[in-house]
Amino acid sequence: MIILVILIMSMTVLTALYFYMIMPRIFGRPDTSSYRKWLYAHRGLYDNNSDAPENSLAAFGKAVKEGFGIEMDVQLSKDGIPMVFHDFTLKRICGAEGKVCDYTCEELQRFRLCGSEQRIPRLEDVLTLVNGKVPLIVELKLPTMDTSVCPAADRLLSDYKGMYCIESFHPLAVRWYRKNRREIVRGQLSDAFLKEGEFNGPVCFLLQNLLFNWLGKPDFVAYNHKYPKIFSRWICREFYRNTAVAWTIKTPRELEAAKKHFDICIFDSFVPKK
Repeated sequence: MIILVILIMSMTVLTALYFYMIMPRIFGRPDTSSYRKWLYAHRGLYDNNSDAPENSLAAFGKAVKEGFGIEMDVQLSKDGIPMVFHDFTLKRICGAEGKVCDYTCEELQRFRLCGSEQRIPRLEDVLTLVNGKVPLIVELKLPTMDTSVCPAADRLLSDYKGMYCIESFHPLAVRWYRKNRREIVRGQLSDAFLKEGEFNGPVCFLLQNLLFNWLGKPDFVAYNHKYPKIFSRWICREFYRNTAVAWTIKTPRELEAAKKHFDICIFDSFVPKK
């Protein structure tokens, strides 16, 4: 009998701990309904075989012209300038060696994107181009535990008059916004890392199951659209009524399927009907 009581108490404590760890922001959370009215072009409305490659001013300009919101990636140059670029290394997009953080802003802007005439833009240039015409989802990329990209990007975003929110795979970036800019809509990015087989280990298990949510208390969870039934993601949306974002949808059929499980959709590789 005593053993049974101990087991029940242990299960109760573990269940309560689990629900606490995945809990998003509950009190004082901002209204995200205005973000739900848009479809978001992943890295702009891009084609890497054209003159508008990913995360380029041309791709962002096309998204604005077509009336789509924009998802983009921000990381720091060697001299601390927020640059819009996805990969930590330059090889895939620029055919160059080294990391983004190995080069100054001036040096980075000498590289061409996918052989086009487009160059790596500064966040400042993108904000000037978009100028509040469409909403932005700004992914903050942290290669280490250093959160310097957060205040650097925030210095520019705090003066921006358009609608924007931030997201990151790194819980410390989400936590930085929780501590310093509570009024800004913030999101935790995640994926079914263990199912995808790309990453393994305890940290990936915790990230996959949103067990770092207690750090950042996100206003939305952005998850790989292929895995709507991940339990923690489902609990966040259905129990905690947290906004659910789907990335990255590549066909009209995937878009229709995602709308059943997610509130906001990020797409690329096709142009959806609005």
